[in-house]
Amino acid sequence: MSAEEETSFRGASVYERIYAITRRIPPGRLASYAQIAAIEGHCTPRMVGYAMAAVGARPVPWQRVINSRGTISERRHGGGTGRQRQLLENEGVVFDRYGRVDFEVFGWSGPDWGWLDDNGFFPAPPPSNPRRRRRMSRELDAR
Repeated sequence: MSAEEETSFRGASVYERIYAITRRIPPGRLASYAQIAAIEGHCTPRMVGYAMAAVGARPVPWQRVINSRGTISERRHGGGTGRQRQLLENEGVVFDRYGRVDFEVFGWSGPDWGWLDDNGFFPAPPPSNPRRRRRMSRELDAR
């Protein structure tokens, strides 16, 4: 992506801004719909889900966005979850026996502040759920 393209997100549509953020997620790392929405700053997690469903042929690593429970969300008309899981496993992502991913291990911390500022993103602080982290940690220890 050229420098000119990277600075064109200030006037871009919400979907294009969501896609720009999603393209920053490296292989083997995951973000939640809520995390992407917070980074974008003007949308909801549901809108991020709609954007991921509308990716089509765009070069967007849609498979790296999952729900905040650490599981792959079912598609509206079913299907697709097996493909998404396979793509993630090919990147080294590990699922537990319940089909969940540990965000503490595979979570993405988000784009660096310089990129956010340069591209007109002013993210909200990410929500914290320490109970979920403790539960996931206990389940991983039990494996």
